Amino acid sequence: MDAKVKPQVEHMQCFVAGKWLDSDRRLEVRNPYTKELVGTVPMLTAKQVEQAIDALAAYEPKVSAHQRSEILYKAAQGVKARKAEISMGITLESGMSLKNSSVEVDRTVGLLLTASEEAKRIMGEQIPSDTDSAGRDKIILAMRFPVGVVTAIVPFNRPLNQVTVKIAPSFAAGNKTIIKPSQYVPLSSFRLLKILLESGMPPEMISVVTGSSKEIGEVLVGSKKVDMVTFTGSTEVGQRLVQMAGIKKLTIEAGGNDPLIVCDDADIDKAVEVAVAGSYGNAGQACRGIKRIMVLPKVADAFVEKFTQKSMALKCGDPFDPATDVGTVIDEDAAIGIEKAVNAAVADGAKVLCGHKRTGALYPPTVLDHVKPTSDMVVNECFGPTAPIIRCQTLEEAVKICNSTEYGLQSGVMTKNLDNIRYCIKHLKVGAVNINEGPQFDMPNIPFGGVKQSGIGREGIRYAIQEMTYIKTVVM
Repeated sequence: MDAKVKPQVEHMQCFVAGKWLDSDRRLEVRNPYTKELVGTVPMLTAKQVEQAIDALAAYEPKVSAHQRSEILYKAAQGVKARKAEISMGITLESGMSLKNSSVEVDRTVGLLLTASEEAKRIMGEQIPSDTDSAGRDKIILAMRFPVGVVTAIVPFNRPLNQVTVKIAPSFAAGNKTIIKPSQYVPLSSFRLLKILLESGMPPEMISVVTGSSKEIGEVLVGSKKVDMVTFTGSTEVGQRLVQMAGIKKLTIEAGGNDPLIVCDDADIDKAVEVAVAGSYGNAGQACRGIKRIMVLPKVADAFVEKFTQKSMALKCGDPFDPATDVGTVIDEDAAIGIEKAVNAAVADGAKVLCGHKRTGALYPPTVLDHVKPTSDMVVNECFGPTAPIIRCQTLEEAVKICNSTEYGLQSGVMTKNLDNIRYCIKHLKVGAVNINEGPQFDMPNIPFGGVKQSGIGREGIRYAIQEMTYIKTVVM
């Protein structure tokens, strides 16, 4: 971005069930690269958020499935038409490279279009009644209904996409939704909100609130008028939300620490391509990004050499430069944390092959070889553009290391061997096994979620709709 061109500072208001709401206290949003102020949002009180939930709960939606479908379709077209503006907005508040923010807008369009279609496909089933003598002459149906009020709490790493992942299926199912975006990147949520309202979404069915998580979090999660909580963030915060929520539906997408296994028979060039994309996309700040690479002996040296060369060729720097591959992480404190994690791995015996030269919130693609499986940065998810390589002797050892952490979100396996594929499908304790793809593989219509401490429930539009509805049994 031309240093002489200053971004226009946007002062947003919250939106509460049809009304714009402000506050004397405001939260500043700054670009991580320039540290310039790009916007402010209100810091609402717990009382204001409680009133927002009351308003949503009181409203009875009157939009049919085909109307919801049309609204979501129009919203997809609206986002697509404003791609350049929205991409720049994402980069301004998050430091994400324009390359990555452009992809995020495309993914959002896909999510909205998929939700538009799935809004017309919410089906139950007829259950056979003659399987028991009590069911003689009965007709039994299992029908799906919207849960009611959904609280959506979203993280910083996907400012637009994470909001869409939650609001699109919630509205498609007929729910009313209150969204709390990350305090680091709230502006994209308001841009999407305006497009949804322009597309015809009833204003009484949506609220976007901002403020301190400590101040408004308990109301958003614990209110008995909230019927479901959908959350993406850290495992630690997810555990606290589960305790606060009480008895209600939950979808928790928490930590990932996703592995890539490169087997002895892997296509090395393809494996390198997948590893680069998965390790450094969005500066490594991706739930399903590659956090650990397990490499087997026959291909280890060749893979490490080519992977390091490709990593060094990436351009890390000004996120406003269209040629930049890797922008900043979310702030300088996050970059310092990544730096410390790498230093600890080096002290533990790892060798840095490239990168590891922090400048403010910029942290370049960093490859580490001979990382120990017990190093903290591979036991606990390192949320940044780092690629710790663990050399394994066998596939069994690699899978064992993959399963050794508390996480189990996604995985990738590079192999041409059917026996390897079968073994990994059977033994990897994860929510997804991607063959000859990285854990970062994504489509809007497939299930996404983890096991162990990586979460509860599934996202992906059709599967999220199932989570956001309940079954009512009808006996006639």
